[in-house]
Amino acid sequence: MGGFLFGFDSSVINGAVESIQGDFALNDFVTGLVVAIALLGCAAGALIAGSLADRWGRLRVMLLGSIMFFASSVGAGLAVGVWDLGFWRVIGGLGIGIASVVAPAYIAEISPRQIRGGLASLQQLAITLGIFVALLSDFVLEGAAGGPDNVLWLGLEAWRWMFLVGAIPAAVYGILSFTLPESPRYLISQGRADEARAIFTRLVPPADLDKTINEITTAIDEDKKNKGVSLRGPVFGLQGIVWIGIILSVFQQFVGINVIFYYSTSLWNSVGFTNSAFISVVTSIVNVLVTLIAIFLVDRVGRRPILLSGSVVMALSLGAMALAFTFSTTNDKGEVTLGAPWGPIALVAANLFVIGFGASWGPLVWVLLGEIFPSRIRGKALGVAAGAQWIANFLITVSFPAMSSWSLPLTYGMYAGFAALSFFFILWKIPETKGMDLEQTETLFHKPAKAAEASG
Repeated sequence: MGGFLFGFDSSVINGAVESIQGDFALNDFVTGLVVAIALLGCAAGALIAGSLADRWGRLRVMLLGSIMFFASSVGAGLAVGVWDLGFWRVIGGLGIGIASVVAPAYIAEISPRQIRGGLASLQQLAITLGIFVALLSDFVLEGAAGGPDNVLWLGLEAWRWMFLVGAIPAAVYGILSFTLPESPRYLISQGRADEARAIFTRLVPPADLDKTINEITTAIDEDKKNKGVSLRGPVFGLQGIVWIGIILSVFQQFVGINVIFYYSTSLWNSVGFTNSAFISVVTSIVNVLVTLIAIFLVDRVGRRPILLSGSVVMALSLGAMALAFTFSTTNDKGEVTLGAPWGPIALVAANLFVIGFGASWGPLVWVLLGEIFPSRIRGKALGVAAGAQWIANFLITVSFPAMSSWSLPLTYGMYAGFAALSFFFILWKIPETKGMDLEQTETLFHKPAKAAEASG
């Protein structure tokens, strides 16, 4: 549910962008800022989530996130001005940032190592489902009202209801946080070993129970000796492993995936597709289906081959989009037209890009962020990496309206370049972590990727 709200809250504005721009008379820059400002809240939420989860427990922090999601949905739906709307978008962003850290950490901590990759990938599946439901509800509400600017219920326009319906899953998330078991690793760290054992009996094979508890207890005892340990290190002020997490997060966003999910309706409208809202729904369905493929493959094929393949597919499809938009024309009103065959080529390439991302970098970055950090810094490091991801997302999102007005080929060419660079980063720096205990994975990142593969 945290991942679902993450996807829903971040993408629901897709169907409302043009209405917000028209109702509040916004220019391209302010429009991009309203869409992207939530991501600054996401960065702040991610940075504080790890510390709060270590202090209060994973479940209480989930409840806090649900309250923020609920408040944001109601506040944005009833906004009276652009800055009011921006404030509630930031509150929602805080909730998303919290969910983006707590969910993968919690899943990694309760998952048996044999299926941890698949279970961690469920976070991305939930995100894609949230995106799908957000775009589908936008499409349904717009259709019911006859347009996003038309009044639907209670004297409120359809675009406002697009935000308001998010209060329902937010309430469900808060209620469910009372039904989950607390993380056994957190309980052991708080001296509640009997409670942790009772939970672990439901989560790991009986033969692994004592070994698992002893390893975690030893790791936590070691952590206590390093209490207050810093992320500081010799590589530009941070430990090398923290930079690996940051770079993974930045690449995940710099390929431009959220441009598709935040602006796709406006983009396809601008190049002449009259059913653009429906196209956005179809794209989100594709995203869900390919995430299921990633979940099936991640613990069978491994993390590294899937990421490398995804980088290739993304680079080629984004390159095709950049090429297609070199043949677009712009009229006196600034409207872009993309004629045959380049319009359909751009549409197919966009969906191939979503396939490449959804089957690889989408879910697997979350898997790796839950695995690669040593336990003594996991909460802090995951928060920093997730914060970097949201800042990168903000930069891409806020810049897209202005960049696309200037040059769509250059914009998509830049995203293609980052996709190509991500291939070489995985080849150089990321070893395989498939099937390993969390306590073992940190040793892989203290030696070169090829040596780690050989020893693994």
